[in-house]
Amino acid sequence: MSVIVLFGVAVVAIWWQDTPAGSVRDLGTRLIAAGQITGLAGTYLVVIEVLLMGHVPSLDRFIGTDRLAVWHRRNGEYVVVLLVGHAVLTVWGYAITGRTALVPETKTVVLSYPDMLAATVGLALFIVVAVTSARAARRHMRYQTWYFVHLYAYLAIALSFAHQLATGGDFVQHPLNRALWVAMFAVAGALLVWCRLVAPARDAIRHRLVVADVVPEAGGALSVYVTGQRLWELEAEPGQYFLWRFLTRDKWWQAHPFSLSAAPNGRWLRLTAKGSGDFTASLAQLEPGVRVVAEGPFGAFTRHRRRRRKVLLVGGGIGIAPLRALFEGLAAGPGDLTLLYRASSDDDVVFRHELEDLADKRGATIHYLVGSRAQTPDLLDSRHLRSLVADVAHHDVFVCGPPGMTARVVSSLRDARVPRRHIHTEGFEY
Repeated sequence: MSVIVLFGVAVVAIWWQDTPAGSVRDLGTRLIAAGQITGLAGTYLVVIEVLLMGHVPSLDRFIGTDRLAVWHRRNGEYVVVLLVGHAVLTVWGYAITGRTALVPETKTVVLSYPDMLAATVGLALFIVVAVTSARAARRHMRYQTWYFVHLYAYLAIALSFAHQLATGGDFVQHPLNRALWVAMFAVAGALLVWCRLVAPARDAIRHRLVVADVVPEAGGALSVYVTGQRLWELEAEPGQYFLWRFLTRDKWWQAHPFSLSAAPNGRWLRLTAKGSGDFTASLAQLEPGVRVVAEGPFGAFTRHRRRRRKVLLVGGGIGIAPLRALFEGLAAGPGDLTLLYRASSDDDVVFRHELEDLADKRGATIHYLVGSRAQTPDLLDSRHLRSLVADVAHHDVFVCGPPGMTARVVSSLRDARVPRRHIHTEGFEY
């Protein structure tokens, strides 16, 4: 974070370098100056946004998917606010200094200035992406629709880039600034292309992943077993996820995130999904031999976050998938590992036999918290958690489930005096 702030200060210094003393003297020039600063800052945050949305493995593993998603969402909001502010303040300042009305000045700037029409379209696309990324909008959109709308952010960046160099006085008069600005975008773009295109294609050729089997699970879930060559080279860990792309006629263009639901063993990988959406329901039609491209592994929801000997896993819904992998893969002695599994009914409990076999072999404990939320609202409160795990405050706790359940569990754990640094969450909302 300090590095991001440091570079941000350097970006503002670019404006300061090209602003003579006394040149900001009245309302018009002040508005233009504010427009220049917001434009530079907003464009700099666009580069940060590219890095946050690029699935850079080192960032993902170090920071964690949940935190990156929050940063990405908030940074995107800042980008749109700053760029809209840049456009409004700059045109307003030009109108005042030129003694013209706002609407004619806007028309002049958009249609007459170099590359401004493309930049205006780019800004409109940024706004569309921001609106569709709001929680209220995402709830009414399929994942794939949201994903493809999100891709327009790249087009927005491309359309907006040229006008920065063509009309920005900080770059037109300063070749070094111009070179550094171009280099900053080039590095971010190169990382994006490598992580999202080159590396997945390389891994697809190297590992030759294929579907081995599709197995129905309880509660309408299903598991897809994937085999390939030299799977250990993927260096996947329990708790991580991949972006899976199945190369069938109707699915090759879709990539969806699914966690590993079993600890990697070098022979096969397993993902488990709830067949509730169009894509997940269609996984049942996959046949053995279908080629698979897997981007990843991603996520910091792994053993590396652990700091204590005792570990509590709390899962609900299909959030049990990464916890099932952790329940198998975490190093733990008898009595050190506990799983709380929240489900609406006994029929919704996935992996029951696998979990109980693992518990018997490892000396671990499982508590099934079964019942509808209306009938059993207090199964996840702090008192009940302490009754099941008396020394819960001395555990590292890994939580995965629907957003509402995760927030409820985190609140209960804090009430039970579990330090925040020992609570680790993984969400699966986009």
